[in-house]
Amino acid sequence: MRKTVRGAGWAGCLLFAVNAGAWAATAEREPFGATSDGTAVTAVVLANDNGMHVRLLSLGATIQSLAVPDADGELADVVLGYDSAQEYLDKGGYHGATVGRYANRIGKAAFTLDGKRYPLEANNGPNHLHGGVVGFDKRHWTIESVESGSPASVVLRLESPDGDSGYPGKLTVRARYALSDDNSLRIDYTATTDKPTIVNITNHAYFNLAGADSGHGILDHVLEIPSRRYTPVDETLIPTGELRDVAGTAFDFREPRRIGDAVRDATDPQIVFGRGYDHNFVLDGEGLKLAARLHDPHSGRTLELLTSAPAVQFYSGNFLDGTNIGKHDQIYRQGDALCLEPQVYPDSPNKPAFPSARLNPGDTYTNTLLLRFSSGSSD
Repeated sequence: MRKTVRGAGWAGCLLFAVNAGAWAATAEREPFGATSDGTAVTAVVLANDNGMHVRLLSLGATIQSLAVPDADGELADVVLGYDSAQEYLDKGGYHGATVGRYANRIGKAAFTLDGKRYPLEANNGPNHLHGGVVGFDKRHWTIESVESGSPASVVLRLESPDGDSGYPGKLTVRARYALSDDNSLRIDYTATTDKPTIVNITNHAYFNLAGADSGHGILDHVLEIPSRRYTPVDETLIPTGELRDVAGTAFDFREPRRIGDAVRDATDPQIVFGRGYDHNFVLDGEGLKLAARLHDPHSGRTLELLTSAPAVQFYSGNFLDGTNIGKHDQIYRQGDALCLEPQVYPDSPNKPAFPSARLNPGDTYTNTLLLRFSSGSSD
């Protein structure tokens, strides 16, 4: 059986074919060029027996491409990104990257832990975002293991020294990606420390289930988030501390709704502050639970996202402003993709009522993301 892969390659490759059986349950290393300082970047391609495959980079523990079948078995790359390693450093945007030490924002770029104030880099207006100017997304990770089989997997490791970007404690981080034959991609983040610190790690993939170069944006995508409450923000996108009921608002995704229905509703100040959706949704329950279900009517693809995290950030790609050219010579514009980022609440270190992001020596931080892809009929 041969499957056509659209938009899954790098270095400008737009269309190629693979034999699905040849990709079954494999994990293979391949070069992905180098950064300007000469550091080689390695890719690991995980593939299952349906032809689905994901390319992961040692730079940023990044999802560079993710080819998913539609109802007809046609594969398309469903994540935004770049064709070369250096572009991930130069153009930014956190495309597909692992972000930390603290994903999302910390207000006024500082926090207090055990009575000591820790100043951080203000790289997002007055606030600290995604670990600072050189966060985990811009680091070269060590590939610890690569395993074929079912699932096919790779483990990447990063050592973050004490004082890194202002954070206390030496942090050892691992990211394990595992692709199963049921078209599920599981991401397990773990971290340990030698001093009390704060940790919040997630993946920042930009999804477009129609295909990243399909010509369809995400405004027609239908989203469900089983959340009763969200955290409203101020004009700098820092949570106010309130947990607000979603009922009767643009933030009620308990029933599936089209993203484009309210993403530009200027009557809601929260939509104005975020230039669309850029908000944290509270998830109830313990253990692995549904965080979001996303469906594209054009391709029939569906993504179910489960997580162990207490919340998920829904970001509708509002700051994609057309200034960056990504894979396949695509200009990335507002509405081209969205992010669903399981996490601890933004600014938790400065909000005692929010779930704690504290990690102590002897404990292990964990965040599990399970991305389950399926496909049905399309328009």
